[in-house]
Amino acid sequence: MRNLTIKRAKSFVASLVKMKIYIEDHTAGELTINNVPCRKLGDLKNGEEKTFVIGEEAAKVFVIGDKLSRNYSNEFYSLPQGQEDIVLSGRNKYNLANGNAFQFDNNNSEEVLANRKKGKRTGLIVLIIAAIVGFGIGFLSTSGILSAGNDKAKSFCASGMEITLTKSFRETEAPGFTVAYDSKDVAVLALKESFASLEGLNVDTLSQYAQVVLQNNGKNPSSLKNDGDRMYFAYDANSAENGKTYHYVTYLYEADDAYWIVQFATLKENADKYAKDITGWARSVTFTK
Repeated sequence: MRNLTIKRAKSFVASLVKMKIYIEDHTAGELTINNVPCRKLGDLKNGEEKTFVIGEEAAKVFVIGDKLSRNYSNEFYSLPQGQEDIVLSGRNKYNLANGNAFQFDNNNSEEVLANRKKGKRTGLIVLIIAAIVGFGIGFLSTSGILSAGNDKAKSFCASGMEITLTKSFRETEAPGFTVAYDSKDVAVLALKESFASLEGLNVDTLSQYAQVVLQNNGKNPSSLKNDGDRMYFAYDANSAENGKTYHYVTYLYEADDAYWIVQFATLKENADKYAKDITGWARSVTFTK
């Protein structure tokens, strides 16, 4: 056996977050990080130093912030085989794209650099997901959305999604969304996230995708509800632009090649009035290749 000492330099970046230390273990693994089975060694506070007893075999030691983001917000160091004690140091570095991940000092192998690059790319996708749910607040308050029309049924199809609304709606553009429709009192904002674009997020099911969306928007997992085999959550948000409060009902779907976020937004004062309509519109959503 030998000792592994890790020193976490004190930094304002992620200062309140305990970093979690894992080591590669193919026999007693309890968590998989980057497809490597690992067991936990312990936690490391900001400015803290700890020593762990490890084996003499070669292994990767990982530092992560939490389990959900472990596959894109992580750092590893490849420990060589041997009996000598090892001392490592590092710190969390400011980078929203990878969740302000920890980085070991003097750790610049090609494999490590490739992992950091992949983490930043995947982290950007997470940021986009996080921004989308709240983005419509500012958009609704500054655009001409929620305009006039009539209420006869009408089907709309774009980017592989088909939805039955009414003739009150018209297709419009909303930056950051795949497609959007507006009407007198209700707006529909839809985002398509291809499976390929989510590589590295450890998202294999709609339920896992829903948890990513909820966590990255500060929503409680218990707020997720079911409408048959559809998942959705609802929330209110105030607009800093016009001082109005909007009500959002956000449905999550799985198509053959992507997950979809479809938001129905209206002024809070109209939420009850359109609740049944929104449910019906959400149930009408289908997908084509």
